[in-house]
Amino acid sequence: MTHDFSTRAVHDGQGFDPTTGAVIPPVYLTTTFVQKSIGDLRNGYEYTRGTNPTRDSLQQQLASLEGGTRALSFASGLAAEDALLRTVLTPGDHVLMGNDVYGGTHRLVNRIFVPWGIGLGVVNMSDLDAVRAAITPATTVLWVETPSNPLMTISDIAALADIGHEAGALVVVDNTFASPYLQNPLALGADIVVHSTTKYLGGHSDVLGGAVILNDEELADRIGFVQFAAGAVSGPMDAWLTTRGIKTLSLRMERHSANAQAIAEALVGHPALEHVYYPGLPEHPGHGLAARQMRGFGGMLSITFRGGAAAARTFAESTTLFQLAESLGGVESLVNYPAEMTHASVRGTELEVPDNLVRLSVGVEDAPDLIADILAALT
Repeated sequence: MTHDFSTRAVHDGQGFDPTTGAVIPPVYLTTTFVQKSIGDLRNGYEYTRGTNPTRDSLQQQLASLEGGTRALSFASGLAAEDALLRTVLTPGDHVLMGNDVYGGTHRLVNRIFVPWGIGLGVVNMSDLDAVRAAITPATTVLWVETPSNPLMTISDIAALADIGHEAGALVVVDNTFASPYLQNPLALGADIVVHSTTKYLGGHSDVLGGAVILNDEELADRIGFVQFAAGAVSGPMDAWLTTRGIKTLSLRMERHSANAQAIAEALVGHPALEHVYYPGLPEHPGHGLAARQMRGFGGMLSITFRGGAAAARTFAESTTLFQLAESLGGVESLVNYPAEMTHASVRGTELEVPDNLVRLSVGVEDAPDLIADILAALT
């Protein structure tokens, strides 16, 4: 029997403990497992860098929610991206990524993989003709982030999957901003989904993690070998905290989305603001596409200030409920000045972020309180 999302989030990979009947599966805080005899393992468990029951539970949960057959859980989102890219790239290959992505992703490819001999191209992923023109015979990976960070650009996953596959490239989608509840790239034709599980999946700003989800068993085995050999696995407690967060993902994403929609609508036309970037607004250029490929518009939005960088910085340092911090996707609301925080590493590149832009991660507090906090900081 196939269950709906919220049921799978609570139950898949989360069966009760058969020994005690405990509703919550135990956290296996062990590094090693006793063997029956030399090489005769109990259920395949030998050493936690290789496999661990708590991490296995999380991986089953992630695969179910993204509609994949395999998921691999990593120590961080960038560790997941690194293992994936090390598996599929060799010197001479080319990565084509969007011109508005998480700064750490660009830094990873530009500073680690490019010196190794990997080519890097940057393009507006929402412009399909531009993507076609930017693909080269060496393009091995088409890296898509939608909604994008921090300008909230929406890219057509299904169309990009067709373009990438026609060129023989793997299509990778960073689904961190949307979460599996709002968007499932594998169902739209993508080959691989990556997440920083630190964000909406964990949901409480208390656990670091990353994930790779896919349907290709052979490729999953290869990525799994790199993970095992290099050791960037999520620890048992981190895996357990992530599974706990995922169980309320649907509830939280509904509230995040509703709050962000209310805030975006309240800010449109404000005299201090130049623009409000949120795909839930009808005037957003990607609104129609987002409505088709997402179940909601998410909890992230960005705003630009008529008063330039000085006004943006002043606002970011003036809110109360919105706390000035890196990261996103927690139950608490955060404000971020990307030009000098999350995207400082792309300054001077094609991905440079406007210095009058502020990014908001909208939490699950009461929307009127959040709106009042923003409006007070705008005065």
